[in-house]
Amino acid sequence: MKRFISAGARRRFFLGFWPLVGVAIASAPAESGAADAPPPAAEDAMTRLWKHPVFQREFLASYGFRTDIEPKIAPEEKEALEKVLALMGRPDGREPARRLLESLVGPRRSAALDFTLANLHLQAGAVDRAIVGYRRAIVKFPAFLRAHKNLGLALMRRGDFAEAIEPLTRVLALGGGDGMTYGLLGHANAQIEQFAAAESAYRMAVLLQPAVSDWQLGLARCLFRLRKFDEAAALCEELIRRDGSRPEYWVLLANAHLGQRQPIRAAEVYELLDLEGQATADHLNTLGDIYVNERLFDLAADAYLRAFARGGETAAPRLLRAAEAMVARGGADAAAALAEHVRRAAPAALDEAAQQRWLKLEARLAAARGESDERQIELLEEIVRLNPLDGEALILLGQRYAAAGDVERAILLFERAAGLDAFAAEATLRHAQQLVRQRRYADAVPLLKRSIELKPRDDVARYLEQVERLARPRS
Repeated sequence: MKRFISAGARRRFFLGFWPLVGVAIASAPAESGAADAPPPAAEDAMTRLWKHPVFQREFLASYGFRTDIEPKIAPEEKEALEKVLALMGRPDGREPARRLLESLVGPRRSAALDFTLANLHLQAGAVDRAIVGYRRAIVKFPAFLRAHKNLGLALMRRGDFAEAIEPLTRVLALGGGDGMTYGLLGHANAQIEQFAAAESAYRMAVLLQPAVSDWQLGLARCLFRLRKFDEAAALCEELIRRDGSRPEYWVLLANAHLGQRQPIRAAEVYELLDLEGQATADHLNTLGDIYVNERLFDLAADAYLRAFARGGETAAPRLLRAAEAMVARGGADAAAALAEHVRRAAPAALDEAAQQRWLKLEARLAAARGESDERQIELLEEIVRLNPLDGEALILLGQRYAAAGDVERAILLFERAAGLDAFAAEATLRHAQQLVRQRRYADAVPLLKRSIELKPRDDVARYLEQVERLARPRS
C-alpha cells in the first residue's frame, strides 16, 4: 500500500509550523554539567539519578565528616576510618573495607562508623542493610544530617517513597537544604501523587542545581499533573533547547499541548520526534489518534501505518482498532486502506476474535461505500456463523435484512440479540424501530419501554413519547 504522505513532505509541512524551539532534535546542544549521553529508556528516574555525576560527587563526599555538627570520632576510630578510606581507593578494596568496619561497629562506637558502613552497603546494592545502618546511626546521634539524607535516598531506592519524605524533611530542618535533598524530596512526593508539594521541592532543586535536568523534568511533570499546561510547555521547550536527544521531553511537550487544547501543535512534536527516528509505535499511534480526532484521516492512516511497521506482536490488532475508529468518524476511505493492509500484511496475526472484528469492519466499509445489501449480508452472516453470540453482528445483520426488505428475518435477528444481556437494550430498540416503520405503533411501545428500562436514554424517551402519541386511538 502506498504511503499517504512522504517523509519529506511531512518534514516540510511540520517544520514550517515549528516556531517554538528553533532547533531540530539532532542539532540540540548537550546540557552543560549533565550526563554525557541520554539514559536508556528502561532506566527509571532513581537509577538515572544514581548514575548522575553531580549525585555521585555528593554521595562520595558524604564519606567525609563535619565534626562541628556531626558525631565525635575517637582517635582509634579516626585511624580505622582512614584505613577504610585508603582501602576504598584500591580497585579491590571495598570488601576488605566493609569487613574492617563490621569488626569495629558496636553500641559504644561512634555513629560515624555505622554511617560509613551503611554507605558501603548502599554502594554495593545491599539497600536493606544500608537502611538498618543509617537508622542505627541516627539512634546514636539524632541530629546526624547526612545519615537522615542517605536514609531518605536508600528508602527511595527501595521504592518506599512515602517513608522517605520524613528523613528528607528532617534534613531541611537540620539546615541541609541543598539541591539534591530538594530534588529527592520532589521525586518522593511526586511518586505518591502529592504534586503541589513536589512542585515546590523541584523548584528549589532547579534553583540550586540547574545542571541536573531531571529536576526540571520532574517539575515539568508536576506542572502537567497540576494542569499548569502553559508552564509545563515552556519548561519542556527549555529542556529541548538544552538537550533535544531525550524523547521524554518531546512527549511531555506534546501532552502539554494537548492539555492546552492545541492538538496540531502536539502532532508537530510527534512528527519531529519521528523525523529524527526516536518515535515508538505508541507515539505514532497517539499521533494517529490526534489526526482522527481532527478528522485528518489521510494523515492518521499514514501515522498508523508507520506505527504498524515497528509495532511488534500487537501491531495488527492495534491497526484494526484504528480503522474501526476512523470508519466511526467518517473516514471510510482511509479506514479501508488500513483494513486492506491488515488483510495483506498480517492475516496470521489476527486471532479468531480479531478476524470477526475485521469482517465486521468490512461490512461497515461496504455500507459506507454504498455496496449492495447482499455483500454486507454475506460478510455479517460469516461473522454470525463464526460466533452465533455476537450481538453486534446480529443487530447489524438484522438492519441489513430490513433494508433488503426481509422484515421477518430482521425481527428474528433482533430477538436473538435481545436474548444477550449486553445487547438487549440496543436490539430491543432496533426491533421497535422496525415496527414503527411498519406503523405498528402499539406493538412498538412496550419494546421501547423495555429498552429504556435496560438502558435509560433521553433520546429514546423522547422517541417513546412520539410513538405513544401515534399509538393513541384517534377520535
